[in-house]
Amino acid sequence: MTGASANDETLLDRLVRALGGVIGVRAIVLGGSRARGEATAASDYDIGLYYEPAAQIDVGALGKAIATLPGPTTSTVTAIGEWGPWINGGAWLTVERTRVDLLYRDMTKVRGVIATCHAGRIERAYQPGHPHGFISSIWMGEVALCRVLWDPDKVMTPLKRQCDPYPDALGEALIRTFFWEARFAVENAEHGSGRDDVNYVAGCIFRTVACLCQTLFALNRVYLLNEKGAVRGVEKLTRHPPDFAARVAQIHCFGAAGLPALRGLIGDVEALLKA
Repeated sequence: MTGASANDETLLDRLVRALGGVIGVRAIVLGGSRARGEATAASDYDIGLYYEPAAQIDVGALGKAIATLPGPTTSTVTAIGEWGPWINGGAWLTVERTRVDLLYRDMTKVRGVIATCHAGRIERAYQPGHPHGFISSIWMGEVALCRVLWDPDKVMTPLKRQCDPYPDALGEALIRTFFWEARFAVENAEHGSGRDDVNYVAGCIFRTVACLCQTLFALNRVYLLNEKGAVRGVEKLTRHPPDFAARVAQIHCFGAAGLPALRGLIGDVEALLKA
């Protein structure tokens, strides 16, 4: 184990010891780039706190538990539901100069989302922090990719079983939804370019690229959890257009002048879908 890995495990152990005794917490998981083995030195720690709605997390007790963490700790703890229906609350911590994000996850809602994903149905919602919106399948991907840190009653085990393998119905639903939107968004960008509306065009370009990322991850049957890092993530997929990240960067630099290149990228994705 490297020094960095040893430090990681020490912090995670401290978090589990502090948070595992909080009333209402059924499971604690590590998510994000650190769970996927893609973290950099600047990456924070995304910690999921799973609970049952009939016995919610005692937020007051959570705040007190956080205060027991060693070293200088600062925190902002929210009520359940304070951040909205999808990212429904949690806490922002700095523990010994390390950023830790705690995220509440309602297990009943997560089970429901997994069921609808298997049925080929997804939801999209406006959500601060997710510029392309929150896609319901993110909850399923979180379960699939997380590292379980504490789960005394094994409540995560049946959920994880339902997430592997990746459901074909989910992949088809995501492709159907987002490849259509990619083509629609680039048409909107072209209309906006005629009015010299730079900001609108930039937004449409972003949406087009975000939709292509969703499409390509779904085509490869890989869960996509966040727009952040998605373009680089495409390059790691088995099937993707050549030089995807470099082409996207160039399109963003050129703005409206890059729309023909964006059309070309859409064409390459369409060819992969038809292959």
